[in-house]
Amino acid sequence: QVQLVESGGGLVQAGGSLRLACAASGLLFSRWSMGWFRQAPGKGREFVAAVGRRGDDTYYADSVKGRFTISRDNAENTVYLQMNTLNPPDTAVYYCAATAASDLWVFGSPGRMNYWGKGTLVTVSS
Repeated sequence: QVQLVESGGGLVQAGGSLRLACAASGLLFSRWSMGWFRQAPGKGREFVAAVGRRGDDTYYADSVKGRFTISRDNAENTVYLQMNTLNPPDTAVYYCAATAASDLWVFGSPGRMNYWGKGTLVTVSS
C-alpha cells in the first residue's frame, strides 16, 4: 500500500520560511517523479514544484520560482520543499504527489498523478 505523508506545515509570519517533507512508503521511491501542489481556500489545486527521479531535474511554478526549492533524498524516501520569503497568498494546504512519468511537464496536469498525500496546512500571516 502506497502512502505519502506530509509534515512541516504550520503558521508563519510573512517573510518567514518553512520546510515541508513528504515521506513515501510502499513504492520504489527512486523510480517515481515527485512533486508538490497546493490548494488555497475556495480555489483549485495548483502545481508548485516537481523533481525528477534522480533529483537533478526540477520544475517550478512561476509564482514560487526563486523562493521555493524542491529536493529529494532517495535513501530516505523523502521529498522536501524549502519555502522562503513566504507571503499570505502562499497560504494553502500543500499536497505531495507521485507520478510514474519521467517528464516533469506532466505535473501541469494533476490528473496525471498516481498517488497523493493527505496534505499539510501552511498559513502565512501578514
